[in-house]
Amino acid sequence: MRKNRSAALAAASFLLVTGAAIAAAPSAYAGTPGGTHADDRNSDFNGDGYEDVLVGAPGATVSSQKGAGLVTVQYGSSRGIGTGNAARFSQSTSGVAGAAEPADGFGSSVATGDLDGDGYDDAVVGIPGEDLGTVKDAGGVAILWGSASGLTGSASDWLETQEPTAGERFGSGLAAAHFTAETPGDLLAVLDRDDLELFGYDAGSPSALKRESRQRFSAQAEERDILPKSLTTGDYDDNGYADLVVSGVTVGGEPGHGWSALLSGQADGLTYERDLRGGPVAASGDIDGDGYDDLVTGEPHSPDDGGESMTGGLLGVRHGGPDGPAAEPQWWTQDSPGVPGTAEAGDGWGTDLSVADTDGDGYADVAVGASGEDVGTVADAGAVWVLRGTAAGLTASGAKSWDQNSANVPGVVEKGDKWGGQVRLTDPNADGRFGLLASAPGENTGDGFVWVLSAGAGGISATGSWTFDAASLGAPSLDAAFGAAIDE
Repeated sequence: MRKNRSAALAAASFLLVTGAAIAAAPSAYAGTPGGTHADDRNSDFNGDGYEDVLVGAPGATVSSQKGAGLVTVQYGSSRGIGTGNAARFSQSTSGVAGAAEPADGFGSSVATGDLDGDGYDDAVVGIPGEDLGTVKDAGGVAILWGSASGLTGSASDWLETQEPTAGERFGSGLAAAHFTAETPGDLLAVLDRDDLELFGYDAGSPSALKRESRQRFSAQAEERDILPKSLTTGDYDDNGYADLVVSGVTVGGEPGHGWSALLSGQADGLTYERDLRGGPVAASGDIDGDGYDDLVTGEPHSPDDGGESMTGGLLGVRHGGPDGPAAEPQWWTQDSPGVPGTAEAGDGWGTDLSVADTDGDGYADVAVGASGEDVGTVADAGAVWVLRGTAAGLTASGAKSWDQNSANVPGVVEKGDKWGGQVRLTDPNADGRFGLLASAPGENTGDGFVWVLSAGAGGISATGSWTFDAASLGAPSLDAAFGAAIDE
């Protein structure tokens, strides 16, 4: 257990994508880290064995500050999640670092991991719109620590860049996992506009950011400039350490193309391996049940998904193995045989992804959001899909899809709802079957809602599905963009 609640994170090393290993901070004490494989990832903040749900509402008005933002947590139980056992956190919450200010965007990104190795998962909240002094949108990150009583803030546990610049938006992407043997808990990876940094827990030290150098995130082996957008982790080579994938789009010569960079976890640090086609969305899980995590990338606006005139969206699936993710992916679109629907320009198929086992058969399934999907004549209403995992890999056999006009799904389709803007597979009742959370950040002209579709022996079902918003959890809902971020 953590003994010092004011202990903080200290910088391990700045990541330069050059092929060199990343040195980690020295261990403070032995601990039990969090996830290595993707299905190890958990959000159990109070250590009761049930996964909890963390949702961001970056547009929420807090202390009269529009767009200051907040997050909510719903604690899991044998009955799953509800609206009763919930808590709310913002920069106006006692113990949380900083103060609520207009357009901070607290909750624009969220992640969880056991940063201090005490057996309780911790919540990490990105605040990319945070101004630091006169530097606008420099960004910051707040830590909420897990404990037997749930999440709690600590005003000293705050991360920011050492030399902030305007528009840097530090904290725009987050991930935590056990990448190395040299830290007591999970390492935290933080994205800003251009770069990636790692942080490790160091008991007794003040929060500090050590930046050894700075460069645009790109692989020197290729003349390719990757603008990073998201992070995912998984043990793709099954060596006992989590690997990190930084996913983004290229700028310059190949506008809009998705590319990702693979960094493999090793006992002594992360090492850049290679670039992979696919992004800027990514998720991980063991689709074929062989013990190696697989990598799924989404390109919701890919120029390569069906010809020059088609930009409906593209998925790539790379199976893991001894050498990590496969060199060649399996490509999927809405026009792939057996996939419900038809690929159309602007669908945004692959807006968001999540990978987990929805029916308890031992194979992870893939949830796909398409926030730009038109339903009938209703533009950008949004829709979600689930494709099944098998021993042979991903299959469209038995694939399902829903929108707000589907039977048993609450609500009706409306222009600009963007249902499927976030999709998350989660198991808050610990029955081994992951249900679906699907958010519509545009619902009610920007208030935002989240839908809950439960899972059974047949996988995800809309029967009994229900919705909640920020107001359901005792938080301000007007223009909150609730569900713009949901922790994986």
